[in-house]
Amino acid sequence: MTDQHAAGTAGFLFETGMLKRAKRSGWWIAGVKDPETIAEHSFRTGIIGAVLAMMEGADPAKVALLCLFHDTQETRVSDIPHIGRRYLDAMSNEGVTADQVSGAYPAVAEGVQKIVAEYENGSSPEVEVAHDADKLECLIQAVEYREQGYQNVQNWIDSSLAKLKTESARTLAEAALNMTSLEWQQTYLR
Repeated sequence: MTDQHAAGTAGFLFETGMLKRAKRSGWWIAGVKDPETIAEHSFRTGIIGAVLAMMEGADPAKVALLCLFHDTQETRVSDIPHIGRRYLDAMSNEGVTADQVSGAYPAVAEGVQKIVAEYENGSSPEVEVAHDADKLECLIQAVEYREQGYQNVQNWIDSSLAKLKTESARTLAEAALNMTSLEWQQTYLR
């Protein structure tokens, strides 16, 4: 017989796997037919967060952890575009997370809830950088979609850029806006 906490923890891990299949639905509004998944967004947000943390003198591991868990609630409530949130009265991300990990090992439940609560309510440099990473990832994704011919993404670029708080995020956003997404290849092609 499987330990109940092991089953609860494994169930949470299976649930997070759904993020690999769930699409970021806001891009549909821009006409993107096959948008990135929530997991794809969260992965690059974690990388961006660690990089921004290094630039800002914050803890890269903590920022990456905050970024990794920032959208895990979307297994339960999906990726609701900002326009849709206006019409919904949903449970807080902290409440969704508490439900998700309610059967997990107590240390796991406490740890995951602490990470999400900090992301949602904290004011540390790490939280600020994690929020910037989320916005910067959206901006970079919009640039990539624009290069693929989707013209209705400028609002995502503008709104993401306007919400960036750290100098490092603004600097990287400007760089991303002034290059192509494949320019990195020139490093080894030269």
